[in-house]
Amino acid sequence: MDNLTLLNLALCYMEENLCENITAEDVARACYCSPSSLQKMLRRLAHYSVKEYIIKRRLTRAAQDLLNCPEDSILDIALRYCYQSNESFTRAFESIWNCSPSAYRRERSFADLCPRLNLSEFDYGDEFMSRKKMVDISELYDLFKERKDCYFVCCDIRSLIPINEISRRAGDLAIAETARRMDMCGGPEDLVFRIGGDEFAMLTASEDQAYARQIADRILAMNGQSFSFEGRDIPLSLYADVIRFTAKNMRYNELFATLHQTIEVSKNTQDFTSEKS
Repeated sequence: MDNLTLLNLALCYMEENLCENITAEDVARACYCSPSSLQKMLRRLAHYSVKEYIIKRRLTRAAQDLLNCPEDSILDIALRYCYQSNESFTRAFESIWNCSPSAYRRERSFADLCPRLNLSEFDYGDEFMSRKKMVDISELYDLFKERKDCYFVCCDIRSLIPINEISRRAGDLAIAETARRMDMCGGPEDLVFRIGGDEFAMLTASEDQAYARQIADRILAMNGQSFSFEGRDIPLSLYADVIRFTAKNMRYNELFATLHQTIEVSKNTQDFTSEKS
């Protein structure tokens, strides 16, 4: 079994068993490989251990349930995802989302902080897992087609590496704060989703470029504001730009590439502007 097939099998197994109390050893056993080999491959792809990936996917799914299943109590959702009490679930949830489950249910609309990893953009052999990390947003494809003339707002974190050097958890909170800012700056029908390690896009419900530009400007106006990590205030700044995907026959991979390209252009433009000012 080649590495790509093996890792895809592992990701499928984890996704299907997020409501079960599985370990890295369980995943490796299901894929007929050693735990150390599986850990090495996942770390090369996502910089997560198997345990970290399972926790992040569980808490992403739990966030989705908080929004989509209002009839379920927080304890119901905690037990569903293998937490034995409100307290243990709240501690884990706050470590990823930087707010409590009850505050999240009351205030947020974005729920896909850790999408399932997508292996379709990676190569075999020596190039295995050498390309940019991709995530699976294919479940949104029907909405993309429905809003084919609407604008996207694309964002990326400026200088995430120094934040990760403070702590990987500080980096996770920076990513959660990025999602919060985008969620807060958009309208009720605008949808935020993650498209890479620290890259996000918002699909607006508007065909008006000025509307999307206003959202991007509101996001940029928050640059330099801080989030808190272990009593320390860490400033966070983002890149932001807008685009409308105009392909007549919308293809998932083309859309994905276009969103990433928009972010790269915004980096060059906004870094140049910063240098001049």
